Amino acid sequence: MQIHSTKGIVIRAVKYGDTSIIATIYTQLFGLQSYIIKGVRGSSAKSTYKANCFQPAAILELEVYHHPQKQIQFIKNYSWSYVYKNIFSNVICNSVAIYIIELLQHSIKQPEPNTDLYNFIEETLIITDTETKDTISNLPIFFTLLLCNHLGFKINGCYLEITPVLDFQEGTFVAETPTHNYFAVEWEAETISWLNSINNYQDLKLLQLNRINRKIILQHLLQYFTIHIHNFGSLKSYQILQEVLD
Repeated sequence: MQIHSTKGIVIRAVKYGDTSIIATIYTQLFGLQSYIIKGVRGSSAKSTYKANCFQPAAILELEVYHHPQKQIQFIKNYSWSYVYKNIFSNVICNSVAIYIIELLQHSIKQPEPNTDLYNFIEETLIITDTETKDTISNLPIFFTLLLCNHLGFKINGCYLEITPVLDFQEGTFVAETPTHNYFAVEWEAETISWLNSINNYQDLKLLQLNRINRKIILQHLLQYFTIHIHNFGSLKSYQILQEVLD
């Protein structure tokens, strides 16, 4: 079986047998994959280092065996691709990173490769690790909105006098309030429209939102995910995020 070199972002890891784990990893080459990693659970310092490599959000360099017909693959070698400075030690950075990973876990359910999506996730995690609080506080809502684009249900149009309502069922700005309850108006629709128009995370410093307003926008966007992704469910990290972000 051929060996491939790829980068990967750990989504989750569960115990398997006495000393092994099964890790779900979003890879640059193959999309979402499951891997058995043997001998990473133990009391030695070497085992601890190996296990730490598979914490959620870890960005790894991997050498993997890949068989397209198998549901579980194997890893030959692995190492850190990027070593975090803050995500595993700072409560705000960690909460944002865990939200990102849980959102991906609920959203990506098939193994199709998507290099652009991988690069987007990796960039977001590194920004979470390195940017200032002004950027990080607004990062979850911007990431959630941009993820819609990568998953194929981008919000279209923009907030204008003639289209002041954001219809989440249709995924577009419209002129009239719809008959259902899945919509946003006024400052909420205008804020999402502005977020949809910017090109980079640095612009988030310009967005002045308090905790309550941030919560409202994120609730709208997660509602949008429940409409467009079957069995999306609720995120445990959402409540934690509200507590740690000002």
